[in-house]
Amino acid sequence: MSEHDHRNIVAAARAEMPDADTLFELADFFKVFGDSTRIRIMCALFEREMNVCCIADIVGMEQSTVSHQLRVLRQENLVKVRREGKQSIYSLEDEHIRKIFEMGLEHILE
Repeated sequence: MSEHDHRNIVAAARAEMPDADTLFELADFFKVFGDSTRIRIMCALFEREMNVCCIADIVGMEQSTVSHQLRVLRQENLVKVRREGKQSIYSLEDEHIRKIFEMGLEHILE
């Protein structure tokens, strides 16, 4: 490979790469998926919205632990919350979350 080809390849790759701030945000986004408790909570929310008590029962954890993880998921815009009287009802932010999960699961099951 000539020096000219090398420079062209490097220049083209750099031109296609998102900026550093965007890549930093993307890395933070994927860190959220790096916790099995958060993954389990998101799985619980795939089919229906529910309150912390139901989620805690499904994942077999204390409500305080689930509440903490839901806060992390909300901060990363993976889960949304709505009020119903005194209860907070949680659901996935959008279908992208399920697709990301399914793609990851498909990859590890290959």
